[in-house]
Amino acid sequence: MNTYKMKFKFFFIAALALGSLSAQELLTPEQALSLTLENNFGILVSKISEAQAENNASLLNTGFLPTLTATSGANIARDNQEAVFQDGNSRTVDGAETKRYNASVNLNVTLFDGFGRYYNYQRLKEQYELSGLQVRQTIEQTLLQLYAAYYEVARLDESVRILEQTFQNSKKRLQRAEKRFEFGSVTGLDVLNAKVDLNSDSISLLGQRQALLNAKRSLNTLLARDLETVFEVSPMVAFLSSEALQNYKESYQANNTRLLLNRSNQEISELGLKAQKSTIIPRLSANGAYGYSEGQFPATGFLASNNTVGLSAGINLNWNLFQSGSQQVGIRNARLALEATQLQEKQIEQEVLRDLRNAEGNYRNALEVYRLQQENVTTASENYRRAQSQFELGQITSIELRQAQINLLNAELVGIQSKFSAKLAELEFLNHCGVLLDVSI
Repeated sequence: MNTYKMKFKFFFIAALALGSLSAQELLTPEQALSLTLENNFGILVSKISEAQAENNASLLNTGFLPTLTATSGANIARDNQEAVFQDGNSRTVDGAETKRYNASVNLNVTLFDGFGRYYNYQRLKEQYELSGLQVRQTIEQTLLQLYAAYYEVARLDESVRILEQTFQNSKKRLQRAEKRFEFGSVTGLDVLNAKVDLNSDSISLLGQRQALLNAKRSLNTLLARDLETVFEVSPMVAFLSSEALQNYKESYQANNTRLLLNRSNQEISELGLKAQKSTIIPRLSANGAYGYSEGQFPATGFLASNNTVGLSAGINLNWNLFQSGSQQVGIRNARLALEATQLQEKQIEQEVLRDLRNAEGNYRNALEVYRLQQENVTTASENYRRAQSQFELGQITSIELRQAQINLLNAELVGIQSKFSAKLAELEFLNHCGVLLDVSI
């Protein structure tokens, strides 16, 4: 008997601990969403990639701006020289020293390159748009993980509550059996059966509580906060109307992220082909320089020194008529890349439509299962209530009462599971419609 008293004391303390959680943070789905968007590591990394793509799409990275360089140099030479002049005279200088200095500022600008820079710039801008879509895809995938983790905590929390009630009912049953045994109205077998059932309920409750703690740590991980942060979640869910879901379904082609990503990739391939074709068009460039040079020469030279300061400018036309066939190969490959994205578009459109219809079917099926499970809970609850009354009157055995209790427990646990499964199926459907980020959960 002392062993069971210790168990009862343990569960009493645990119940008080759970009761203290009511004063803790209530984490709503909206708050979880906000924390995830702000703190989740995967989302933050994807946003950094988007910022890099934004930097690449700058005019500073396209070749439209001119290049300006400054150069300078100094050269000193010491050698033995022998000079023979036209009149036959000669001069020999040992250790002749020659000094040369130069400095210049050079400006180069490409005036026309067959629109290659323009297409490359447009491609970089499209790649920036693509990176934004990739961030959106990362956020959508993370949110599905978030809601799955959130509703798993809610499911386990409700399961713990149900198991606690079952445990309390089994505890009362054991107490009644012990009292009846003392008065001789039941046999010791009834007491033993009640103890075994209480132990089974204790084990189930312990396992479910541990699963709840683990699920909360998983949710805190997605929120990128301390793993032991204590919080509660809301078990309430609301389902969207059929009209709203139909409207979202009709607009999926304009919103689905996979379709948008493929269209962006196709646009990038088209711009890549145009940029590759521009390599066979002549290029026109201009250059200018402002330079200074100075030289000091030994006696063997014609000049003792010279200084030059001045401007220079020029225009160059460059037409690459043949470059080992690499231009033609590049154009062919770019054309093939475009054809590949066009084929991928058809494949992705079919896959997205398939996934959308499957998600819709899964959602409608999950809703119907949830409705039927609610009926099962009502029926099992009424059956258990009647079984308790009959047991008190001695009309049924403790085994029959236990079976009714188990039926109610299973119906309630499955009912909770079906509720959150239906909600997750709805969120999956909204994700395929491309509106998961726009709909208030």
